[in-house]
Amino acid sequence: MTGLHCTLERLNCASREDFVAALAGVFEHSPWVAEAAADQRPFASIEALHRAMSLAVQTAGETKQLALINAHPELAGKAAVRGELTVESTREQSGAGLNHCTQEQFDRLQALNRAYREKFGFPFILAVRGYDREGIIENFESRVNNSRADEIRTSLNEIYRIVRFRLVELIDA
Repeated sequence: MTGLHCTLERLNCASREDFVAALAGVFEHSPWVAEAAADQRPFASIEALHRAMSLAVQTAGETKQLALINAHPELAGKAAVRGELTVESTREQSGAGLNHCTQEQFDRLQALNRAYREKFGFPFILAVRGYDREGIIENFESRVNNSRADEIRTSLNEIYRIVRFRLVELIDA
């Protein structure tokens, strides 16, 4: 079942190990989410799978939630510059044009990454699909003024959006 695509039927019938392996990258560096959902099979739809995985995160407690948030890379951050992003993150950031920032945009993103991490203790997360570079920077600038509790909640909601996109790309309906 390795490869870029699989079917929901194959996921439902797969061994626990293969199920987890197929979905391990959906939540960035957090295969524990797929492990938590594995025993809830079969899933009738991608949406049902998404709900089960999201619920696993929602009920995991703040320590695991913060670990999940911290598993995500900064937008146009050091990992991107060094080419160390996951395949999924590379595709998403490139799709939003973050690999083609002007020097001014790149410098602004770096400053925002620093300010955000200093304030909240974790990276800024945004499901970048549908945004251009300017829209990402505007979103970043507005969210840096939020409370930490609001940003934890918003970051998790953005992760759920990212995961939804990834599941749709991964699973042939």
